[in-house]
Amino acid sequence: VELVESGGGLVQAGGSLRLSCAASGRTFSSSAMGWFRQAPGKEREFVAAISRSGGNTYYADSVKGRFTVSRDNAKNTVYLQMNSLKPEDTAVYYCAAKRTAFLLTVLTRLNEYDYWGQGTQVTVSS
Repeated sequence: VELVESGGGLVQAGGSLRLSCAASGRTFSSSAMGWFRQAPGKEREFVAAISRSGGNTYYADSVKGRFTVSRDNAKNTVYLQMNSLKPEDTAVYYCAAKRTAFLLTVLTRLNEYDYWGQGTQVTVSS
């Protein structure tokens, strides 16, 4: 499974961005997906997760109410809509996939995922 993120960039505080993660292969619809981020000098942290069906989502407290994760299984793509961005959201954002997950499973830990994208930079200026 190859994951390719896009949609990052530079935005002012209060602005919005939508990240996309396109997956190769025929296992996307059976995969739980997640978004993580890593700021300079910090560990990679959980941001959001979505179940294979899209029927269950989970967010880190720091982004709850501002970010929305969604997926389109017909397009093999997962999205992260980011609104009301803050300078502390600045990081490289990564998507991750867990193959053959249970229907409503959402995963929040790095070691639970099998595949990772290369990341996309998000920079929020104050």
